[in-house]
Amino acid sequence: MENHLVVKDEIHINAEPEKVWEVLVTPKYVAQWDELPEDYPSEKMTKGSQVVWENPNGGKTITTIIKAEEKKELIISLYLSNWEVKPNEGDVAYRYFLEEHDGGTLLQIEIGNFSLIKNGQMYYDAVESKKVIKDLAENL
Repeated sequence: MENHLVVKDEIHINAEPEKVWEVLVTPKYVAQWDELPEDYPSEKMTKGSQVVWENPNGGKTITTIIKAEEKKELIISLYLSNWEVKPNEGDVAYRYFLEEHDGGTLLQIEIGNFSLIKNGQMYYDAVESKKVIKDLAENL
């Protein structure tokens, strides 16, 4: 398929998968590598957890964890209420895959498909969190 705006990246983290998972699902760490509303609860995120932002234009941005296989895979679906085209849940998502590797963790990241939405290039260009996740996990 053409025009898929999907970010695929990976990084080796010198920490076990448990620590990387902690950084991916604990709000105090998530807030350091992604945006969270100030009043977001402090409990760890699990399948079904949502983050809802009220947008200045009156719409909402919602992320929902649709898969959380501890220390292995985390999938977070992205939805904006003002998108002209309404993708299916999971069509536009943040996917994190963890794999034990060389005494640490290989974190594979796949984010998109932003070609499904208007101005998708803007979201695609804004993605860059792996270094912060690495630093947090290695310093836990």
